Amino acid sequence: MVCLDKSEVLILTAYKAKKSNLKELLSKSNTELDVLATNTNIPMEQLTAYLDTKVMSLNNAMSISKELNCTIEDLYVWKVSEE
Repeated sequence: MVCLDKSEVLILTAYKAKKSNLKELLSKSNTELDVLATNTNIPMEQLTAYLDTKVMSLNNAMSISKELNCTIEDLYVWKVSEE
């Protein structure tokens, strides 16, 4: 529980994955999708879904980011909203 003084305002920031950068990151790293599938043990079908709209699990995002030498944040264009 957060206790705020009456003069303080708590701003919450929410992040939502908007668009995958996977295609661009694969191209930048000269990595083929089948090689990424082999090296991360993530099925091709799942990786293909990530190219379009499916949001990665945290475990898969970590595996992919390590393989492509980028951060998890780099995997998507993020929509940021403050409430």
